[in-house]
Amino acid sequence: MSANETPAGHQPPTATYDSAFLKACRREPVPHTPVWFMRQAGRSLPEYHKVRGGIPMLEACARPDLVAEITLQPVRRHNVDAAVYYSDIVVPLKAIGVDLDIKPGVGPVVAHPIRTRADLAQLRDLTPEDVSYVTEAIGLLTRELGPTPLIGFAGAPFTLASYLVEGGPSRTYENAKAMMYGDPELWADLLDRLAAITGAFLKVQIEAGASAVQLFDSWAGALAPADYRRFVLPASQKVLETVAGYGVPRIHFGVGTGELLGLMGEAGADVVGVDWRVPLDEAARRVGPGKALQGNLDPAVLFAPREAVEAKTREVLAAAADLEGHVFNLGHGVMPSTDPDALTRLAEYVHTSTAR
Repeated sequence: MSANETPAGHQPPTATYDSAFLKACRREPVPHTPVWFMRQAGRSLPEYHKVRGGIPMLEACARPDLVAEITLQPVRRHNVDAAVYYSDIVVPLKAIGVDLDIKPGVGPVVAHPIRTRADLAQLRDLTPEDVSYVTEAIGLLTRELGPTPLIGFAGAPFTLASYLVEGGPSRTYENAKAMMYGDPELWADLLDRLAAITGAFLKVQIEAGASAVQLFDSWAGALAPADYRRFVLPASQKVLETVAGYGVPRIHFGVGTGELLGLMGEAGADVVGVDWRVPLDEAARRVGPGKALQGNLDPAVLFAPREAVEAKTREVLAAAADLEGHVFNLGHGVMPSTDPDALTRLAEYVHTSTAR
């Protein structure tokens, strides 16, 4: 089911339904091109550092009042068209008891990496009670946001598997790929379990009030298309199908995935996120009809002078001129040292230059 269809019993949230963001996701006419930024909530904002100072990341993600405040900060500052729920892709894994932590300057580190079939026992099903703080935080947010949509999100099975098998961040994914090629049955079972956990996590967010969801497959760009189709696509399809019945837009994004854009669209997304390496008009050709696109200004452009930022933004908007639907975003997350004022100016520039 696409975001243009609304099933019986799952009526869209009326406060956000006619927002520019959701209209663009549904490929409907918009008053202006909507804007939000991946990682808009967090490290680039001084107010974020003030409220989160000294609080470990995973502890912060489990405190509804803090999550709500951090999620709202960029909406207040930048006047973006959507909020994105402040969390981390490993939150559902932590919630089911996986022994992991997010180490500053490193990222998620798993105490007991999954290397054998016995290790799969770490991955039990996720229940709403495991993440009751998510439900509470989204309740706080939707009351505060009013007509501004909230985007829920989760990490895709391949990216989560990469962390779990490697034991932490990796540039080469040698352990994950060794399992994928050497024990495809174990790999398939691992991704299937992760798909169930991720689908359940997205369902919790939608049922609590999220107006859209994004599936981040951050590291899928490490795969050749044939390997993605065989070893990853079925699990991503399972996740997106799990939430299809809610009728909310489903966004699918990965980094370095120019060769995979068509396949990522096949997984069931309503909106395909595009990084900065592929122009949006070419991305549309690769994805095919029936999908909106999201993207795709290079985050590093924001460190250039204002005139250069606007020039590159015009290039993105020109490439998006004939798209069925377009949500303006960066081609990856906001870098921590980005000047927040540059983001505010960028959002305003897109709004004013695309006003219908």
